[in-house]
Amino acid sequence: MVFTDYILHRRGHPSHAAHQTAKYRCPMHPSYVSDRPGDCPICGMKLVAIEPVDSEDRSEAVVAGQASTIISAQKRRLIGMKTEAVARRRLQFTVRASGSVAYDPELYNAIAEHHSAMVARDQVKDSPWPDVHERAEALVRAAALRLRQLGLSESQIDAYTGQETVPTNLLLAGSDGFVWVYAQIYEYEIAQVRPGLQAEITTPAYPGRIFRGTVKAVDANLSAETRSLRVRIEVPNPRGLLKLEMFVNAAIKADLGTRLALPEAALLDSGERKLTFVELREGRIEPREIRVGSLADGYYEILSGVREGERVVTTANFLIDSESRLKAALSGKR
Repeated sequence: MVFTDYILHRRGHPSHAAHQTAKYRCPMHPSYVSDRPGDCPICGMKLVAIEPVDSEDRSEAVVAGQASTIISAQKRRLIGMKTEAVARRRLQFTVRASGSVAYDPELYNAIAEHHSAMVARDQVKDSPWPDVHERAEALVRAAALRLRQLGLSESQIDAYTGQETVPTNLLLAGSDGFVWVYAQIYEYEIAQVRPGLQAEITTPAYPGRIFRGTVKAVDANLSAETRSLRVRIEVPNPRGLLKLEMFVNAAIKADLGTRLALPEAALLDSGERKLTFVELREGRIEPREIRVGSLADGYYEILSGVREGERVVTTANFLIDSESRLKAALSGKR
């Protein structure tokens, strides 16, 4: 009878099974794992028990090197964990750039050449010689191509086509009319800036004053030296306050519309992949690899990985990430 009791105890007694699966780790050094309680040999902190990794945890690891984990209500309070529902939001943001009021004789000369070519073409439109028409059209095309190389859009070129005189705001800042502001944006901002967007222009010369303009064109070529792109903004110049070559700051207002949005705090970016932690039923937290778009007003546009209505963790992400990695490592050892 004693021997039978001993065999039953060794094979099936729950307390013995729990003892065999008990693991302990250091809160400060999660890589140190022991099969008995005690102190961490690295920092001396008391080891804490690790929840056993069951088959359900192993089967739900949807991200390499990560595993789902269960965070109790008490643990959530201790680590300050919070969640937020993924929802559709109106995403708006501001692209801020430095620039100057344009003084551009080269562009002025190119506009003047295009204007002269257009006038010359009109003068020979009744000529009976086909080669005269061909040469006139070639001059117009070459002048228009030069303007495109200098950054003007097709609509801007068309606007200059119908004018009787060449505008002088690139050479002289009049007491009225418009000036151009050249602002430099970076590569990662190119997709958000387009003609038609509104811009606010400020300058240290007039503290507190805002000049409002409109983006008219975005250059086609990046600067090889600065890896930036020039944006041309047309700005009204009341009383000639803005002087040519004056330094200014531009705030270009962009609107992405209504998009599925992820809180910025919910994203963990390792450089190789982007993760978020999704709250499931019964306290289970699941890692998800996601794809995101632009960042606006503290939210990322979601391209894939989470669905509308799911709740994502917005605080204590790094602690949960460490727990997830540790559980995945333990699961891989078994």
